[in-house]
Amino acid sequence: MFMLTSILLTAGFALMGAGIGAGLVAIGAGLGVGRIGGQAMESIARQPEAAGKIQTAMLIIAALIEVVALFAVVICLLIALNAGGIAFF
Repeated sequence: MFMLTSILLTAGFALMGAGIGAGLVAIGAGLGVGRIGGQAMESIARQPEAAGKIQTAMLIIAALIEVVALFAVVICLLIALNAGGIAFF
Protein backbone atom coordinates (compact mmCIF):
# COMPACT_ATOMS: atom_id res chain seq x y z
CA MET A 1 0.00 0.00 0.00
CA PHE A 2 2.78 2.40 0.94
CA MET A 3 4.63 1.69 -2.31
CA LEU A 4 1.57 2.46 -4.46
CA THR A 5 1.01 5.72 -2.59
CA SER A 6 4.66 6.62 -3.08
CA ILE A 7 4.48 5.92 -6.83
CA LEU A 8 1.28 7.94 -7.23
CA LEU A 9 2.70 10.80 -5.20
CA THR A 10 5.90 10.82 -7.25
CA ALA A 11 3.92 10.80 -10.51
CA GLY A 12 1.73 13.62 -9.23
CA PHE A 13 4.73 15.73 -8.30
CA ALA A 14 6.31 15.06 -11.69
CA LEU A 15 3.13 16.15 -13.50
CA MET A 16 2.80 19.22 -11.34
CA GLY A 17 6.45 20.14 -11.87
CA ALA A 18 6.14 19.66 -15.62
CA GLY A 19 3.07 21.91 -15.74
CA ILE A 20 4.70 24.62 -13.64
CA GLY A 21 7.88 24.38 -15.70
CA ALA A 22 6.00 24.75 -18.98
CA GLY A 23 4.13 27.75 -17.61
CA LEU A 24 7.32 29.44 -16.44
CA VAL A 25 8.94 28.82 -19.82
CA ALA A 26 5.98 30.43 -21.62
CA ILE A 27 6.05 33.45 -19.30
CA GLY A 28 9.81 33.85 -19.69
CA ALA A 29 9.70 33.59 -23.47
CA GLY A 30 6.86 36.10 -23.66
CA LEU A 31 8.68 38.58 -21.45
CA GLY A 32 11.92 38.11 -23.38
CA VAL A 33 10.40 38.62 -26.81
CA GLY A 34 8.37 41.58 -25.55
CA ARG A 35 11.44 43.23 -24.10
CA ILE A 36 13.42 42.65 -27.29
CA GLY A 37 10.62 44.14 -29.39
CA GLY A 38 10.25 47.17 -27.15
CA GLN A 39 13.96 47.89 -27.01
CA ALA A 40 14.29 47.42 -30.78
CA MET A 41 11.49 49.91 -31.44
CA GLU A 42 13.12 52.39 -29.08
CA SER A 43 16.47 51.91 -30.84
CA ILE A 44 14.90 52.42 -34.26
CA ALA A 45 13.18 55.58 -33.03
CA ARG A 46 16.50 56.95 -31.80
CA GLN A 47 18.50 55.91 -34.88
CA PRO A 48 16.21 55.35 -37.92
CA GLU A 49 19.11 54.82 -40.33
CA ALA A 50 20.10 51.61 -38.50
CA ALA A 51 16.59 50.12 -38.66
CA GLY A 52 17.59 47.24 -40.97
CA LYS A 53 20.44 46.05 -38.77
CA ILE A 54 18.40 46.41 -35.58
CA GLN A 55 15.45 44.52 -37.04
CA THR A 56 17.67 41.68 -38.28
CA ALA A 57 19.35 41.29 -34.89
CA MET A 58 15.95 41.46 -33.15
CA LEU A 59 14.50 38.68 -35.30
CA ILE A 60 17.52 36.42 -34.79
CA ILE A 61 17.46 36.85 -31.02
CA ALA A 62 13.68 36.35 -30.87
CA ALA A 63 14.03 33.14 -32.89
CA LEU A 64 16.71 31.87 -30.50
CA ILE A 65 14.48 32.60 -27.51
CA GLU A 66 11.59 30.73 -29.12
CA VAL A 67 13.82 27.72 -29.89
CA VAL A 68 14.98 27.51 -26.28
CA ALA A 69 11.37 27.87 -25.08
CA LEU A 70 10.19 25.13 -27.43
CA PHE A 71 12.98 22.83 -26.23
CA ALA A 72 12.01 23.44 -22.60
CA VAL A 73 8.32 22.78 -23.28
CA VAL A 74 9.20 19.51 -25.06
CA ILE A 75 11.28 18.45 -22.04
CA CYS A 76 8.34 19.26 -19.74
CA LEU A 77 6.04 17.25 -22.00
CA LEU A 78 8.41 14.27 -21.90
CA ILE A 79 8.53 14.46 -18.11
CA ALA A 80 4.74 14.58 -17.91
CA LEU A 81 4.27 11.65 -20.28
CA ASN A 82 6.90 9.52 -18.54
CA ALA A 83 5.34 10.25 -15.17
CA GLY A 84 1.98 9.11 -16.48
CA GLY A 85 3.36 5.68 -17.30
CA ILE A 86 3.97 6.24 -21.02
CA ALA A 87 7.67 5.67 -21.67
CA PHE A 88 9.31 6.77 -24.90
CA PHE A 89 12.78 5.54 -23.99
